[in-house]
Order: sequence, then structure tokens, then C-alpha cells
Amino acid sequence: MAKGKKRILVLIKPRDAADPSAGNVSLGSPKEIIGTLRNYNTAPDGSESKRLGTMVLHGPGFVVEYAMGHDELMQAMVVVNHQDFAWPVISKMCRDNGWKMQDTESGQIFG
Repeated sequence: MAKGKKRILVLIKPRDAADPSAGNVSLGSPKEIIGTLRNYNTAPDGSESKRLGTMVLHGPGFVVEYAMGHDELMQAMVVVNHQDFAWPVISKMCRDNGWKMQDTESGQIFG
């Protein structure tokens, strides 16, 4: 990743970890996602959230964004701002929760 370039990934949970093309299942409710991501030093910044729009959670070297207003989240966008800080956290987060990342440019799925 070039210096200063942001990398955009999509956080998903494959139905079958051995076959990511088998479709995805829910990551959980927004409340569950916030609770889970807190374990990885990732949380809202404390500003007032609006009912409609996007929730932004800040982590070390990355942010997680998802559309508000859904009971269950099928995906979330991860914007990596600093790969050296972000990658160890994102890797552990995915491994611990059975999540994967899909690169928006290449379509590659990993995690």
C-alpha cells in the first residue's frame, strides 16, 4: 500500500469459512458489533449519533463504518489509514470472530 493511500475493505462473515463463495451470514446486531469491537480498541468517538446515516467506529489505524437503521449487519466497511497499526488488530479481530475481509479493488478475500 502506497504511503498516504487508504485501503478499503469489506468486513463479512462467510457461511462456510472453507468456501467464502457460499454466501455470508450476519455479523450481528449493531449493539453486538460495537460490543465485540470494543475488545479490539475500536469504538465510537463519543459524538452524538444520528438515527439515519452511518455509524463510525475508530480503531488503531482504521475506522469501521456501517449503515445505521438495520437490526442485523451483513457487512461493514473498514478503511485502513495506517496499515502498520491496523493490520495486527484487524487480523486478530477476524481470526477471533470467524470474519473475513474482502478487498474492494481486487475482490480478494482474506482474514
